[in-house]
Order: sequence, then C-alpha cells, then structure tokens
Amino acid sequence: MTVFNVLETRGTGALLRFVAAVVLFAVLQLMRIPLGLLLQVITGVMSRVDGYAVTQVSRSPRGPINHFACTPTGREVRP
Repeated sequence: MTVFNVLETRGTGALLRFVAAVVLFAVLQLMRIPLGLLLQVITGVMSRVDGYAVTQVSRSPRGPINHFACTPTGREVRP
C-alpha cells in the first residue's frame, strides 16, 4: 500500500499515528548511541579502578605494620 492508499482507506489519524511511531522509534534509537558510549566509558573506568584496587591490596607491605592491639599491661603485641 502506498501512503495515499493508507490515507484513503484508514484516514489521516492512522497515517499520523504511523508517522509518529516511526519518528519516536528513530528518536529512541538516536538516544541509545550516547548512552551506549557513556556505558563504555564507565565500564572502562570501573575496570581501571578495580585493577588499581587489586594491585594495592595484593602488594606486600614496604614498611612495618602497625599493630594496635595491646596486652593488659600496655605492651604492644608483636606476631
């Protein structure tokens, strides 16, 4: 069916609803592009932060470790 056949058989309202649906679909598709790019950026940043955190946690200590547990006499507990 052509646009003119739809207009003739279904009326102006049906044609306008169809055009509105197509325009809405196109707008939503265009909105997806920046959101998808933002998602990729956030994923990359989270991956780098995760890698940094794992590196910091798994690294052996460079200096002495402070132990804050004390005996009842006030001496510091050494392992």
